[in-house]
Amino acid sequence: MAQAKYITGVYPGTFDPVTKGHLHLIRRASSLVDRLIVAVADSPRKGPLFAHEERVEMVRSDIDNMHEKGCEIEVRSFDTLLVNFAKEMEASCIFRGLRAVSDFEYEFQMTGMNAKLDPDIETVFLMAADKWQFVSASFVKEICSMGGDIREFVTPQVAERLYAKFSNPESGKA
Repeated sequence: MAQAKYITGVYPGTFDPVTKGHLHLIRRASSLVDRLIVAVADSPRKGPLFAHEERVEMVRSDIDNMHEKGCEIEVRSFDTLLVNFAKEMEASCIFRGLRAVSDFEYEFQMTGMNAKLDPDIETVFLMAADKWQFVSASFVKEICSMGGDIREFVTPQVAERLYAKFSNPESGKA
């Protein structure tokens, strides 16, 4: 009888900030693998609002408070090519979330490039649940910057950090 394969997956993102939509996908991805690594990209060229360490901390805190984890979930940072990071973590798949058709074109191109770079790593697309299809970190930041209520889209600890960023003009970009 063949021994069951231990499967590690990676769910990458900038998570600036982590949203309830991200957390929903993390929960779902965790039910499909034996170990899930949530990889927080150090993406200075994207001009994130939060420093890399803050984003890692927010993701880690939200996952620590998450119920119904399907497997062990680790939070790691990375600043290399995603496929190289996945290989280093011994992952056999990369999870990507899709909200709308507009996400698909970019994700399709990235999947093709990743497959050329390492054909042994599969990309698994998870469709956003109806409730989260319109939520993006960019929209959440914009709503918050204009004084809107973001509590439906992020956890209380993330909302608190966002409100603090936008209520203190000296905090600026991290």
